Amino acid sequence: MKRILLALSCVLLAATVVFAADLQTHTNSIGMEFVLIPAGSFLLEDSVKNDFGETVYRPKVSISKPFYIGKYQVTQEQWTAVMGNDPSKFKGRTNPVEHVSWQDTQEFIKRLNAREGHARYRLPTEMEWDLAASGGTGSQFFSIHDPKNWEELENSLDAHAWLQKNSGGSTHPVGQKQPNQYGLYDMFGNVWEWVQDWYGVLPKEREIADYTGPAAGVRRVLRGGSWDYDSRNSSWAYRIGVKPGYQGSYVGFRLALSPELP
Repeated sequence: MKRILLALSCVLLAATVVFAADLQTHTNSIGMEFVLIPAGSFLLEDSVKNDFGETVYRPKVSISKPFYIGKYQVTQEQWTAVMGNDPSKFKGRTNPVEHVSWQDTQEFIKRLNAREGHARYRLPTEMEWDLAASGGTGSQFFSIHDPKNWEELENSLDAHAWLQKNSGGSTHPVGQKQPNQYGLYDMFGNVWEWVQDWYGVLPKEREIADYTGPAAGVRRVLRGGSWDYDSRNSSWAYRIGVKPGYQGSYVGFRLALSPELP
């Protein structure tokens, strides 16, 4: 059984490397690396059911424009270069910055945009984050396509994510685990990631185009789990809503970058 799982992991890793090698990347003035995610679509895990609890359909989400997203979560070194301080509990130059609120991320974005002379940095929308996190696979678990049992899923997650079971109770330097099929690291685990959207019930239409969340709300969306997250809730589609002023040692973010207009 272990040999089979090892062989499967090698095949998945090889596929990831081939997939990631063809992607367009960008590095900014403070060394933040971004990967261009092509326009695409996927099916929401949040399905529409009938009165008998049977799935009638899963809404199809489409992202019509490509966008860049951070290859890694924003690190303490990068945060300090822009903000001049480090609020993190678990200190480490390449550990993800944490103890940052949604409002804090907006100030970081404002300063970074001013530093680079444009207004293209932002948080990803929730649906952009979904598309990037799924690695373009359409699978519920980007780390493995169709786990036959819980052990298979656990083994695959261990290779990709710092979670409660393997983190040792703290964050870790970004990029130490295997990336997903888009070459993105720590999309699951290490720290929860703020996205742009207000938290709300996702639409139930059959097709959803370029969804940007409710127009207003009380809480913002966090995605991806963290170092203290129970891997039993390990679908990349899991989401929570938190007040935008919240700060914690398991909350950070990664940036999106809108492509330069022609």
